[in-house]
Amino acid sequence: MATGPHVAIIGGAAMGSSLACHLLMDPAFSGRVTVIEKDMTYVRSATALSAASIRQQFSTRVNIEASLYGVAFMRSLGEKLAVGAERPEIGLREGGYLYLTTQAGAQMLREANALQREAGADILLLDPQALRARFPWLAADDIALGSWGRSGEGWYDGWGLLQAYRKKARDRGAAYVSGAAAGFTMAGDRIAAVRLADGATIDADVVVNCAGASGGRRVAAFAGVDIPVYAKKRCVFSWTCPEPIENAPLLIDTSGVWFRPEGDGFIGGFSPDDGDMTDAGDDFEVNWPEWDEVVWPAVAARVPVFERARHGRAWAGHYDMNLFDHNAIVGPAPGVANFYLCNGFSGHGLQQSPAVGRGIAELLVHGRYVTLDLSDFSYDRLVRNAPLIERNVI
Repeated sequence: MATGPHVAIIGGAAMGSSLACHLLMDPAFSGRVTVIEKDMTYVRSATALSAASIRQQFSTRVNIEASLYGVAFMRSLGEKLAVGAERPEIGLREGGYLYLTTQAGAQMLREANALQREAGADILLLDPQALRARFPWLAADDIALGSWGRSGEGWYDGWGLLQAYRKKARDRGAAYVSGAAAGFTMAGDRIAAVRLADGATIDADVVVNCAGASGGRRVAAFAGVDIPVYAKKRCVFSWTCPEPIENAPLLIDTSGVWFRPEGDGFIGGFSPDDGDMTDAGDDFEVNWPEWDEVVWPAVAARVPVFERARHGRAWAGHYDMNLFDHNAIVGPAPGVANFYLCNGFSGHGLQQSPAVGRGIAELLVHGRYVTLDLSDFSYDRLVRNAPLIERNVI
């Protein structure tokens, strides 16, 4: 029988389910875990609609180290998240990221590369001659430098990762409750219970806000906490090409457009400006002009055989965008003794879910970060107006 705290996690997609797993896999945790999820189909979750990629090519150490742990976790996923004889498989393909830059951005890539390699990431800098030798299909006349992940970067089955987390968490005793969080019952400076939209209440000793783009800011506001996290729409387009492209990485063009292999074809998109501080709401409609006006012209110029690309399906999803600095907000919430934040991943959430799930679990069980210090993600930086500047943004 559980004797430790009851932890209620609001949001059961990749981040919430990773936290549930890591809590229940910690031998020092003796409590209970309840995961509250408003839509068990996850059909509009960022996890389900993600391009499901992982990279170490960041310019801040905490992001680099979080993804180094993430890829190590994914490599050993079958062992770590096995349930009985069932070993999950997510098809991790380490094809690498390839950042391209003109002379104007070359120094930034060099500085980031020094930090990445110091942290243990396997990232190579390639001059135009090396780029043409390794990727002969690439138009590189305007390129001064490329940065390519030789190992540890790539893509995988994001839906499979979510299901592996969920199965492991449930096997270890996590209860999943279908319902939308509608408010908190407070007892002084603590949350005593989570109120659901159907009128039910769930008593809790600790509450963690893992609600995604559609709910993270709203859930934080239940406790009087303001976080600048807004749902921002991103579209992903697919296409096929009549000629093969060998050994294609996930390429980030100088235009900001990205693409990577997917099955027998490719997927890609770009990151539009954040715009004002409003949510995308229920807007999941594909913005097809982005393909004709932005994505296709850029990829066809960079990879000439894509001039004959035939576009296929497309989809739209939402980033939980932290408009303060495009990095996660993780750790204790201000002014509420038993409330923790896990929000605003700005497109990095799925790849950082192993490290952040483990990190918050360590905070709750041991009172501190044990294996990777995530304090750079703390809410305190918003209070100090000290943004965590990440220069490698997609």
